[in-house]
Amino acid sequence: MTLDRDIIITSAYLISAALFIFGLRRMGSPATARMGNTLAASGMLLAIIVTLISEEIVSYPAIVAGVLIGGALGAVVARQVKMTAMPQMVAVFNGFGGAASALIAVSEYFRLRAGSVEMGLETSVTIMLGVLIGAVTFSGSAVATGKLQEVIVSRAVRLPAQNLVSVALFAVIGALAVTQIVLEASPLLFLAMIALCLALGVILVLPIGGADMPVVISLLNSYSGLAAAAAGFVIGNPILIIAGALVGAAGFILTQIMTRAMHRSLANVMFGAFGAGGGGVGMSGVAAGAAVREGSPEDLGILLAYAQSVIIVPGYGLAVAQAQRQVRDLADLLEERGVDVRYAIHPVAGRMPGHMNVLLAEVDVPYDRLYDLDQINDEFAGTDVAIVVGANDVTNPSAREQADSPIYGMPILNVDHARNVIVLKRSMSPGFAGIDNPLFYNEKTSMLFADAKDGLTRLIESVQES
Repeated sequence: MTLDRDIIITSAYLISAALFIFGLRRMGSPATARMGNTLAASGMLLAIIVTLISEEIVSYPAIVAGVLIGGALGAVVARQVKMTAMPQMVAVFNGFGGAASALIAVSEYFRLRAGSVEMGLETSVTIMLGVLIGAVTFSGSAVATGKLQEVIVSRAVRLPAQNLVSVALFAVIGALAVTQIVLEASPLLFLAMIALCLALGVILVLPIGGADMPVVISLLNSYSGLAAAAAGFVIGNPILIIAGALVGAAGFILTQIMTRAMHRSLANVMFGAFGAGGGGVGMSGVAAGAAVREGSPEDLGILLAYAQSVIIVPGYGLAVAQAQRQVRDLADLLEERGVDVRYAIHPVAGRMPGHMNVLLAEVDVPYDRLYDLDQINDEFAGTDVAIVVGANDVTNPSAREQADSPIYGMPILNVDHARNVIVLKRSMSPGFAGIDNPLFYNEKTSMLFADAKDGLTRLIESVQES
């Protein structure tokens, strides 16, 4: 390879890295996120093309076939997967990223063994890290996907002596890795280590409660980036190291932001067994025999029409019903009547970070109308009406009051402090955390049992007639 070609390849990788950084920077705002995504994708496309040109490729037909099949599947999935299933899709992507990185490390391990090539310390360490992080990410993401899809119970499931089992398993994995690095590599022990890493991922994610799953997704995203960086070291590819490090750092920062917002311990997030609480399902502080008050669309429409201030709290039910347009229409109608309308966005509303922001951005809700928990929480006490649209756990007062609740300690939106509360919900079924919500039994709360889209449409009609 000539010097000129080396310079061209290195320059192309630098351009790719710059596009990653600029793209990531522009993803910090909903207004520029689409451009940021385009820049980052362009950087990855350039990096792939340069890598295929510069590296020794075993089979171009196999790579082309993989690109065509993967591209076709990706296009179909992108169009058919609903926004409500996007958290599951993100978890799947994290898992695939971890699996790909682990497979790179595994293939490099057996390639070096087949060629009777002695593994240096750096290569051995990066292979073991790639397998550990990649396998944990894959199996942990599989559990997270199952919880989000509700094929696995969404509540926290703790094993007997959970922390002891986790520590012991991690210690055994560490011992096997050291054995592979220091002593002669043993394929049988290597395969045993892979199996234990997969088991560790399951054990770490299984005891995490459903209400905390958005935090887990951001952490697994960080893990997938770290696994990619480790794979980059294994095969000596600088752009893979850079891309993985950026993803890992961004995911880790997001995890820190969310754990602070949720008053969770980062150590507990990383090593599992958080969000489990001390009690079982249903411990929510709801008095025996408590009754709900059901409101009619006509009465609630009048209440809204003559309010001075309204705060809308969107949740997963909004995403399920795809009712973001109706939310926007109701807000516009109220604003035409002089009502001050704002949106309260909880950091884990929905099932992935930014879920509600994305939904509301689809219908061009002004960004300055969206307020996070810290900005809006003190405003509920002076608000005439709070409208809860499909949100449950993020408005549950049990998080403040019930020490045995699975969500105890999680900051919530102070919806119950508003003068009046309207809750749109299809039924009295519990939220993702699996517990009842005392807010629904509050004397200030009126329940409107309906699909979010239908219920909002009826409220709009009632406000128009008032």
